[in-house]
Amino acid sequence: MQREDINAPDAPAPVGQYSQAVEVSGVSRTLYLSGQVGVDADGRVPTDLATQTEIAWRNLTAQLRAAGMGIGNLVKVTTYIADIADVVTVRTVRAKFLGSHSPASTIVVAGLVDPAWKVEIEGIAVA
Repeated sequence: MQREDINAPDAPAPVGQYSQAVEVSGVSRTLYLSGQVGVDADGRVPTDLATQTEIAWRNLTAQLRAAGMGIGNLVKVTTYIADIADVVTVRTVRAKFLGSHSPASTIVVAGLVDPAWKVEIEGIAVA
């Protein structure tokens, strides 16, 4: 797989840890990851956002691992949050999981299915 981050010089630069576009060539497998929420394997939902975000990222990472992939295979991440005030916390936790990896990314403020959920993260990965 060949991956190239694209940030056009005649368009705004990213305002965070992401790429404006990611081109992937020579792809043999594409994995579409459903939204992962902050619910642990025992069905518990913590009340704080940071813990929910960490669990959501661990759940997403577990799905990648089950497909024989890792964080470096992510080319697109979409994060849904219930409250715009949560952006900084979500970005901080995300940075711990992504390290220097910068997939294309979108954050959407929206209502989530369960009112206890504060964050949901979905992705696309290629190998």
